[in-house]
Amino acid sequence: MEDIKDVVLAYVIEEYLEDEEDELTYDSPLISGGIVDSFSMVSLKRFLEMKYKISIPDEKASPEAFDSVTKITALVEEFLNK
Repeated sequence: MEDIKDVVLAYVIEEYLEDEEDELTYDSPLISGGIVDSFSMVSLKRFLEMKYKISIPDEKASPEAFDSVTKITALVEEFLNK
């Protein structure tokens, strides 16, 4: 199975980075760093739910929970195990 961190990182780079020279790591700030905005967060949430066949409650889909690939991975893993 593909590593969740790598899938999320690839999605964010593909969808939200305009300059391919930008270095993005698992811990790069996505929302507080201005890479992902609130509209993009909704589409990222939808992507994760479809990809992993999970449902992330809106109250769990906070800007803090989506602020890095590492945090997003932890959120996905929380609902994969339910």
